Amino acid sequence: MGAYDAYLALRHRLADADGPAHVALVLTERDLLEQGAYETLEATLRWAFDYGAERVTVSVSVLDEAVVPTLVRELRGIDAPRAVAVRGPDDAERAAAPIRINVGLGGRGEFARAVREMAEDVAAGDLDPADVDEETVTDHLVFPEEPDLLIKTGAERLSDFLIWQSTYSELYFTDVNWRDFRKRDYLRAVLEFEDRQRRFGE
Repeated sequence: MGAYDAYLALRHRLADADGPAHVALVLTERDLLEQGAYETLEATLRWAFDYGAERVTVSVSVLDEAVVPTLVRELRGIDAPRAVAVRGPDDAERAAAPIRINVGLGGRGEFARAVREMAEDVAAGDLDPADVDEETVTDHLVFPEEPDLLIKTGAERLSDFLIWQSTYSELYFTDVNWRDFRKRDYLRAVLEFEDRQRRFGE
């Protein structure tokens, strides 16, 4: 197993293409209830920065809002390789930390909040409706940056996550469940990213 991981790491080092600078992980509250889930997250964050990422965004989709405070508390206690900002669905401020973890705020909710803020700016006379463009919308998002690579474990479907920002992201789905996610799985995602020809919607 160690030899295979080393082989994948060597392929990454020899690749002509750049790896992802901004990696996004899509998790569910069920993923974090699995034994060892937080250790897997800590390891994956280390792998991301070891292999060239400058920023990691983690989204945790939540069905039961009652678990949000517990998840936020536990995620703030993880042993991460960079500074971490953990925010719940009611936190409006942007997070500038290299690792940003969002618990419970879906992409539709984020987009709706951005629309409300723009409407308030128009009502206050601070924004001309004719000036609203893609950049304006992006400026009102909680997570404005676009991920290069978005990884979803367990199934080939996305949660309600980064609807606006991930339009041109490379999506990587693996049927490996989060509890079983290993270094080799992360490296496979990075290698596939490096092998793709990004078109950015063209």
